[in-house]
Amino acid sequence: MNSTTAIETIRRDVGICMFDLYGTVVDMQGGLTRAAAPYLKAKGWAGDPSRLVTWWRRTHFENSMIDGLLHRAHIPYREIGRISLSYTLERAGIAHTQEEVKRLVAEIERLKPFPDAVAALTRLKRKYRLVILSNGDPDMLVAIKPHLGIEFDRVISVAEAGSFKPHAATYRKAAEIMAARPEEILFVANHAFDCVGAKAYGMRSAFIDRRKRPYGDWPYQPDLVVGDFKELADLLA
Repeated sequence: MNSTTAIETIRRDVGICMFDLYGTVVDMQGGLTRAAAPYLKAKGWAGDPSRLVTWWRRTHFENSMIDGLLHRAHIPYREIGRISLSYTLERAGIAHTQEEVKRLVAEIERLKPFPDAVAALTRLKRKYRLVILSNGDPDMLVAIKPHLGIEFDRVISVAEAGSFKPHAATYRKAAEIMAARPEEILFVANHAFDCVGAKAYGMRSAFIDRRKRPYGDWPYQPDLVVGDFKELADLLA
């Protein structure tokens, strides 16, 4: 249960609500499943498109973490996506070309917000500056802006920091760009790892528990746990 003290502290001290994009503001699982389904059907694959998309996304996450641990040049999100989807299709036994893979990865740039997101964000915008901090490449974030339904005060790519979240450098760079102290920022994500990263850096965090999954027994627990954006706006706006 969210404590009254945590809510009051956020209302008093926080001036920026910073959001993860993919899977938090926009429906990545649903959007990519709808895009992949006709492609997979045309290939004669009889499996569940949603399960393949989950497999793709998990592989993407794993590869992003590998990239962060290599301590070499940051590989763009789009390229990680291509590598990951190509691997997933190969494991599923689906013949594919790299052009087909790139077209599916490009669907990330057209994802739509969750149904409750725009109205709640509009309410929050009256009190807070709204910012996106995303693992997406800068050009991908430019491409998705017309689909978001609301204008954010700033959209930041982790490319600015040269690493994927949850590396501390990503949250640090975002705070620097916004000229804010970590404790003045509430980081909002549907993914526990992102809340853990933000909280470990010193930001406050809100976990959007859309999927009804446990957060985990991390020492970096979120300040708020809510079921969706409407509940977040109800508490803070």
